[in-house]
Amino acid sequence: MNFFGFGQTAELDIVLNDAETRKKAEHSSEDGRKDKYFLFYDGETVSGKVNVTLKYPGKRLEHNGIKVEFVGQIELYYDRGNHHEFVSLVKDLARPGELTQSQTFDFEFTHVEKPYESYTGQNVKLRYFLKVTISRRLSDITKELDIVVHTLSTYPDLNSSIKMEVGIEDCLHIEFEYNKSKYHLK
Repeated sequence: MNFFGFGQTAELDIVLNDAETRKKAEHSSEDGRKDKYFLFYDGETVSGKVNVTLKYPGKRLEHNGIKVEFVGQIELYYDRGNHHEFVSLVKDLARPGELTQSQTFDFEFTHVEKPYESYTGQNVKLRYFLKVTISRRLSDITKELDIVVHTLSTYPDLNSSIKMEVGIEDCLHIEFEYNKSKYHLK
């Protein structure tokens, strides 16, 4: 019976731990629409819960494992089928078995390195997302949650001193030192 699509299925929901207090940022989608997504910075922990709600309580749902992934990928619009993943972290939430009731699983990706900012352009899209997958024999059940990443690009100003030496060989040597390597012309 499961073969014809009449069997058990489930709804997936991803809830971040700090969803009520976390900032949201506007980010444009491929069609130019601006949507709000949860905002993260490089090195921040991404954690939350995955709610698996069975459509028919009491009936069992056989699965080959449940996993959550944190993915950072680059999509080229002219090459839709080919994605370059530069971040891919996976946590197994459940081993292969069966579910007979709705269940909640916790996950945490600590201090995740997010090297690039989220970006949607004319030819390329750089995105980060969480993806939950219930692996099954015929068709997997998946759910994705996009997030936006901003990087803080304040680099410390290196303003070290400069030492110079000028002179005539074996006759005169003058050594001077500028206390800064940059000066403002007024």
